[in-house]
Amino acid sequence: MAVREILKMGDSRLLRTAEPVQSFGTPELYGLIADMLGTMAAARGAGLAAPQIGVNLQVVIFGSDLPNPRYPEAPLVPRTVLINPRITVVGSEQEEGWEGCLSVPGLRGRVPRWQTIGYQGFDAEGRAIDRVVEGFHARVVQHECDHLIGRLYPTRMRDLSAFGFTEVLFPQLLGADDD
Repeated sequence: MAVREILKMGDSRLLRTAEPVQSFGTPELYGLIADMLGTMAAARGAGLAAPQIGVNLQVVIFGSDLPNPRYPEAPLVPRTVLINPRITVVGSEQEEGWEGCLSVPGLRGRVPRWQTIGYQGFDAEGRAIDRVVEGFHARVVQHECDHLIGRLYPTRMRDLSAFGFTEVLFPQLLGADDD
């Protein structure tokens, strides 16, 4: 496992559409996932997409077994490896919530997201995953899957007056949000 460099906003590799994974259960895929898990843990992230470390594949990871210091009020989200994901919207309700991103360090913004979604995809061995989730879990999945279509959360924001430095917006998180 290696901790990889996380690409930052402005790097054109973050704007690509990721390719689907063709082979499951391979040493290369397991190595990528191990590197992603190590990188996400080192950065104290809630999730990470392969494009954020320069790998143009449809692989996202998210969740934690412990509360995340960057999102102390958020409920726990089960640690998940999701490959070749598809999202379906359930209902018509959206909510705005604060988001940060390891590729947009030190900043947060209020982003509208679907309140409830279904997501489907595969784990590292190619077994199907099919869940319906809401709230913070749904937000994290939508955020990470946006990376697979070359979108960063600022492009989803409706009001840029709700975009700023974490240390100014959330001084209580100082030291916890080293995006």
